[in-house]
Amino acid sequence: MPTATQTTHAELSRDLGVSHAAAVVVGTIIGSGIFLVPTEMMQAVGSARLVYLAWLVGGVLSFFGALTYAELGAMKPQAGGEYVYVRDAYGPLAGFLYAWTWFVIAKPASIATIATGLVRILGTFQIFSFFSRNVISIPFSVTWGQLVAIAAAALISFLNYLGVKKAGEFQLVFTILKVFIIFGIVVICLGAGQSVASGWSNFATTFTGARGGLAGFMAALVAALWAYDGWNDLNMVGGEVKNPGRNIPIALIAGVAIVGLLYILVNAGVQYVLPADAIAASPRPASDAVARIMGSAGANIVSAGMAISMLVTLNGTIMSGARIPYAVARDGYFFPTLGEVHPRFHTPSMAILVQAVLSIALLLLGQSFRQLFSLAIFAEWLFYMIAGSTVFVFRRREAEAVRPYRMIGYPVVPAFFIVAAAILLFYTFRENWLNSLYGILVILAGVPIYLWFRHRGGRRSEPA
Repeated sequence: MPTATQTTHAELSRDLGVSHAAAVVVGTIIGSGIFLVPTEMMQAVGSARLVYLAWLVGGVLSFFGALTYAELGAMKPQAGGEYVYVRDAYGPLAGFLYAWTWFVIAKPASIATIATGLVRILGTFQIFSFFSRNVISIPFSVTWGQLVAIAAAALISFLNYLGVKKAGEFQLVFTILKVFIIFGIVVICLGAGQSVASGWSNFATTFTGARGGLAGFMAALVAALWAYDGWNDLNMVGGEVKNPGRNIPIALIAGVAIVGLLYILVNAGVQYVLPADAIAASPRPASDAVARIMGSAGANIVSAGMAISMLVTLNGTIMSGARIPYAVARDGYFFPTLGEVHPRFHTPSMAILVQAVLSIALLLLGQSFRQLFSLAIFAEWLFYMIAGSTVFVFRRREAEAVRPYRMIGYPVVPAFFIVAAAILLFYTFRENWLNSLYGILVILAGVPIYLWFRHRGGRRSEPA
């Protein structure tokens, strides 16, 4: 059977510089989470001190994960990222199950979630109030908001179709704009006078209705980790980063550090303006904080920042997600057409198109797709843990291999990340065991599909 490599002459282009790579990290991580999760975190722990502890622990865990992935990405700078690490360490079946989970559910549902969130934010502007109205009602209802979300997913997918450099430039420009808006929010909040803010005394306030205890702190930590999620996406486009041995580690480490700093600053600004009980009661604490100072114009500034933030996140998610089915198809374990590279644009064009179709299908389902996304949460952290553990396998099995970057703190750093991921998996399973069980079943559903493609002639039967 001819392989995708034999039938395709075009290859992916290494067009992403270090600034583009860092923008993928920063821009993909910072979505709507930082603007929204302070509410959930305060409801969980009840005090600014514990909220900051959750942000700090979440940041350290994410940083340790980034250090681990920096070594892996520099050593194996190939399209697919974690798929490549899991495949080479534990064999093609394990790699396929990772790719199956991300391609079929996790990435399309993430794209649909981000696009829906973007529409909800735009819907807060009076001019877009018609988003909730139906365009058609028979045989099923579709709102204007759903059409706008579909258009956003389609347009960003088309941008990525036209070339990774174009998508990278978009990511860089709008990430810079996003960072400036976030800094502006911080300056507005921390520069507020005492007439509109209680100031530093707010940091000593508490929310008495908090969940509290270890369970409360773990809930706050999970919320923080959700806000930090996305740092692994750069590795998925590792095959298109210039000088990856240098640029991937720099982008990962600097990117996560920048995000951590921004999150601490935003939380400080919100806490400076709003007491703990107000944060716990607010659906949009950052927006409410700025609105107290500047009125409705301030709330609109935050909403605009959130919209831009989610647009950039959508671009990074679409860019990274398409490289997973591409890499699997190139190994012969998926439909060969998904492994094709566009001869002019040098992008995994068919993988981008199929990913867009799956995402649009979920958007047409309306709210029901969120159930699918919840199934993938447990599976995502399971594969984070598995992918992180491959660094130990490669250090032992490929001790003499060239490593452009060796992580600081090995083996403590990756071991801590893996143990922490295991604890979070246990907590997630205990708190939401049914969806976690369904997530495991989704992973296992990939086994017969893998066996079918292997029977057809998958090229890898042993770890590389």
